[in-house]
Amino acid sequence: MTNEEENIIVPKKKIDTKFDQQHIWHPYTSLPASFTPYPVVSAQGVKIKLEDGRELIDGMASWWCAIHGYNHPALNQALKDQTDTMAHVMFGGLTHQPAVELAKKLIAITPEPLQTIFFSDSGSVAVEVAIKLALQYWQAKARPEKNKLLSLKHGYHGDTFGAMAVCDPVNGMHTLFKNTLTQHYFVDAPYCGNEYHEQDIQKVKAQLEQQHKNIAAIILEPIVQGAGGMRVYHSDYLTQIRALCDKYDTLLIADEIATGFGRTGTLFACEQANISPDIMCVGKALTGGMLSLAATLMTNNISQTISQGEPGLLMHGPTFMANPLACAIANASVELLLKSEWQKNVLRIEALLKEELAECIELKQVKDVRVKGAIGVIETHQPIDQTWMTQAFVKRDVWVRPFSNLVYIMPAYIMDDMDLIKVTTAMKEVVALS
Repeated sequence: MTNEEENIIVPKKKIDTKFDQQHIWHPYTSLPASFTPYPVVSAQGVKIKLEDGRELIDGMASWWCAIHGYNHPALNQALKDQTDTMAHVMFGGLTHQPAVELAKKLIAITPEPLQTIFFSDSGSVAVEVAIKLALQYWQAKARPEKNKLLSLKHGYHGDTFGAMAVCDPVNGMHTLFKNTLTQHYFVDAPYCGNEYHEQDIQKVKAQLEQQHKNIAAIILEPIVQGAGGMRVYHSDYLTQIRALCDKYDTLLIADEIATGFGRTGTLFACEQANISPDIMCVGKALTGGMLSLAATLMTNNISQTISQGEPGLLMHGPTFMANPLACAIANASVELLLKSEWQKNVLRIEALLKEELAECIELKQVKDVRVKGAIGVIETHQPIDQTWMTQAFVKRDVWVRPFSNLVYIMPAYIMDDMDLIKVTTAMKEVVALS
């Protein structure tokens, strides 16, 4: 090859968005899609670069997981280093240092009673494993009649069938499958706001009094209910749930997939109620948005009871369980988080969101404004036009993905005040125009 040939710049191939629109499913869309997706060519820090050169400030942190921002050198280096050694190896009968190291880290930073761990490749699967754990636990204790779960309305736990079955049965995204899903018990969600209402916990108590012989576990999202409504509730409710679980011999599953790793102002939302669940699910921010990885943690009591019962095995084993690349990146992400001023940044974001979004409550189309940690939510009275609103945000060089009647953001913790104000300003302008 001549020097002249080496200097030839080969233009990048343009992304075929028309093919995408006609042939590729995107989350919760029709096919062909009713809109053309925005083609992304790179991402850096808190910004997404589009093919036409525009840069969008990402208020979503890539669906809540890119807490350190995009293209972080520490995470990139962890990926490169691990690739040189081993990209993947089956976890059946084998182990590796990234998995062992990550398990140690997660057990150290989660509530103390959680001592054993199961790795999976997505949050939904982590919830599936949690449900299996609860059911197998009671089977091993010769109480197979405890085979139902109690879940909160407005809850969201994933899109696989076991997870769908414990999502909101009426207002959730999965009512289409109600005749196929396992039927569980549901109770009204707690009051959305900064107050604790005793009648909320009385509803849970009534369900347990009547059905505790059949209920294996309560599953909930601690402090903040995510995709089921972006609802925030008082920590005293969670404290009382833990007490009721103990009283009525029921396990507690905390789905911290969205709330874990600092999003609500504490490392895990359960800490705000000073409680420990029997089973905890984590994911999303676990790898800082680099690769898909999740984990289900549990107490020794649960893991030992299952291991000593029939068939003496936990009946689950994903092909990419504890993928070395994902585990190596997760190790780097957790270290990066713990060494950073994450809590200071989350509280800074929280204060600025409260200040910036407060005025929206005066808009006639706004029902509520709420902020918790690095989460800002504007709830409207009527469902929004998602396509129009997304386009309106892009015109303002901001990426916000609203749904239903919720315009919300969950920014990366590294987002500075200037970029955050650009996002909140766009939120105020777009909602006012809706």
